[in-house]
Amino acid sequence: MTEFVHLHTHSDYSLLDAISSIPRMVEKALRVGMTQLALTDHGNMFGAVKFYKACRAAGIKPIIGSEFYVSPGSRFVKSGVEKTAKYHHLLLLAKNTAGYRNLLELSSRSYTEGFYYRPRIDLELLAEHKEGLICLSACLAGEIPSLILQEKPEEAASRAGFFMELFGKDNFYLEVQDHGIPEQKTVNRELVEIAKRLGLKLAATNDVHYIERDEARAQDIAICIGTNKKIHEDKRLKFEHPEFFFKTGDEMAAVFPGHPEFCAATVEIAEKCDVAIPLPGPELPHYDVPQGFTLDTYLESIAMQALTDRYDNVTTIMMERLKYELDVINSMGFTGYFLIVWDFISFAKKHGIPVGPGRGSGAGSLTAYCLGITDIDPLKYGLLFERFLNPERVSMPDFDIDFCFERRGEVIEYVTQKYGKDRVAQIITFGTLKARAVIRDVARVLDLPYEEADGIAKLGP
Repeated sequence: MTEFVHLHTHSDYSLLDAISSIPRMVEKALRVGMTQLALTDHGNMFGAVKFYKACRAAGIKPIIGSEFYVSPGSRFVKSGVEKTAKYHHLLLLAKNTAGYRNLLELSSRSYTEGFYYRPRIDLELLAEHKEGLICLSACLAGEIPSLILQEKPEEAASRAGFFMELFGKDNFYLEVQDHGIPEQKTVNRELVEIAKRLGLKLAATNDVHYIERDEARAQDIAICIGTNKKIHEDKRLKFEHPEFFFKTGDEMAAVFPGHPEFCAATVEIAEKCDVAIPLPGPELPHYDVPQGFTLDTYLESIAMQALTDRYDNVTTIMMERLKYELDVINSMGFTGYFLIVWDFISFAKKHGIPVGPGRGSGAGSLTAYCLGITDIDPLKYGLLFERFLNPERVSMPDFDIDFCFERRGEVIEYVTQKYGKDRVAQIITFGTLKARAVIRDVARVLDLPYEEADGIAKLGP
């Protein structure tokens, strides 16, 4: 069996482009005897932690990377480039923890600073965050292959030399692919010549977008859904050959007969990569309490005072319920969390930022009601605190809080300033296609009559 490591792979987090789920990628790697595997989704790190966990659980070494979009000029320029290339592809892999952190920084800033059609980085940003990274020249959409196809071999060699100097000779590889596309053969011939001139190594990759060969049509349909095209249209993004699947080492060796060094280079690269992603439990920011208080005594103090503000007549039942909740909150270590949430909601209300009354299981907490985190009386409506926090099932509490859309940025800025930029994050939500929606979308792509598609869809769950 030929030793080979897939270093250029896309999961379904390359949204509506690849259809390989992370569990299936890992399962296929196990099935064909691979002990190392990379994930390099388009322009994002969405699946990195999920991939890392899945690989570790399966006894496979995870290699974390991404196929970045690189702006031809400054990432801040977002007009006047329509008639030129908006971006080139570049494959980056993390060698170590420093490299992983740099991938995260590059990915984040590609969205916050460089987004223009795609999340883009530029060479200035790349130079700032090159430590701990291995670079591959990418697919036909990479800068070097593009120059070769423009019949500019000297410029292509010059750019290869640039990346070699930027990352170091041992951390830059020329990437060869062959999916039966004629242009790839042209590019590969020139890449071999450039490698000889500069003393670089070539690494074989397969640009994996699906697991098995017979899934090519499903991936083509997914692309049509993502680009709002129909499958019979000529002018659309299409992978012409069904070769973008998860091949075995022997299948990759057969793609490049006479060049075992291409596959061997992938093993060499993989051996250089060793990233350990820290996966601790929740780590809350520190909340500063007034002098003379602990977190527990401060929460108890303000909650007890707030109880008398919420109710005209405080009964024994109310007092016992609040004390019970405080005991549970304290024993489970979530006192700081309640204080932090109380703090930024108090900020919002003080500055006239509308806050929702609360929803979800958090509305069952009398403590939250007293603090003004929620405005729904759990005693009046018979809501259970145990649905929110249960000592027998330890899990992080989660308040669902709604702020005025136009001013929620002020709340985010407040917590960022108070608790630190490295302790605040906005969490993405992924939309998924359910059965009925998929049927309708696939029918549209295949240009089936709406009535037929709708009838089938209504039979689904």
